[in-house]
Amino acid sequence: MPSDLPPDAPALVVAAPGRDDEVPQDIARMLRVDNPQVDVRLVHLGDDIDGLAKELDEIAASRPQGAVSAVVAPLVTGPHPKVYRMVREAIAASGTQVMINPPLGPHPLIAEVMHIRLADAGLARADRVRLFNIASPVDGIIVLTAGGPEAVRAADTTAVLLAARLAIPVVAASVDDGPGPRDAAERLHKIGASRLAIAPCIIGPEADPAEVRAAAESIGAGCAQPIGAHTSLARLIIEAYGNTLYELE
Repeated sequence: MPSDLPPDAPALVVAAPGRDDEVPQDIARMLRVDNPQVDVRLVHLGDDIDGLAKELDEIAASRPQGAVSAVVAPLVTGPHPKVYRMVREAIAASGTQVMINPPLGPHPLIAEVMHIRLADAGLARADRVRLFNIASPVDGIIVLTAGGPEAVRAADTTAVLLAARLAIPVVAASVDDGPGPRDAAERLHKIGASRLAIAPCIIGPEADPAEVRAAAESIGAGCAQPIGAHTSLARLIIEAYGNTLYELE
């Protein structure tokens, strides 16, 4: 990111699934503190597109006519059809020139944070050195995402990245639609894994925490916390925003 941006540079609009939530607020705060030159906005999508469309209209009013006025960063780790549909509909309703960032993952930084969350819960070794003579707390991990089958396919890459860090089998599943935790657990049981844990590939607001916990309980697995407001997410968001600015030059 450049240290200076013109006053009419596109705003960075973080579009968070669901309603008011502390995690997106904390991420937006990180972005503002580390990038004071960027006009950072936060919109909770809720159940309709009105809030985002209104925000985009407000931003466009202070930008040159016909120029890209904003870059929308959906706060999701992978494809999420509902979130992206709402963002596209809000842009169409506002009639403004807006770019949309891709999902934050799959990315090695996402896998790294998930490793940290597993370690925090006592479900993985904190170091990434693959010492096979040290017993691992679990012998199979389920990467749990939200967004249905498309999100699960993207989470397969995250599963590979996490497996490389932990040196144990890792498979992906969805908390809402598509291959679920029970399907993933059966796959792991077939290859001999019996002590399972769920690693949410979820930032927070895109899934009901109670559903995540219930999914873990239903298969007798441990469960780490969602990714939450981690500095790595802010880094991925601002890097994608900077790439978009570069493409617009």
